Amino acid sequence: MEYEYNDKRRFVKYKTAAKRYDVCLPTLEKWAKEAGAICKIGRAVLVDCQALDKYIEAFRLPPE
Repeated sequence: MEYEYNDKRRFVKYKTAAKRYDVCLPTLEKWAKEAGAICKIGRAVLVDCQALDKYIEAFRLPPE
């Protein structure tokens, strides 16, 4: 079964992204920085979910 979050927006705020990926805010901030998924527009900081998804997929273990 593949889980799909019902929010289709590409750019979301940190708090929304933390809920989407079910992790705490500091962990999400760390992952977003490592993935290069942070977009800052004025004072708003957004997370590029497509870039973060690619980053997370890189850690997928091969099937046994």
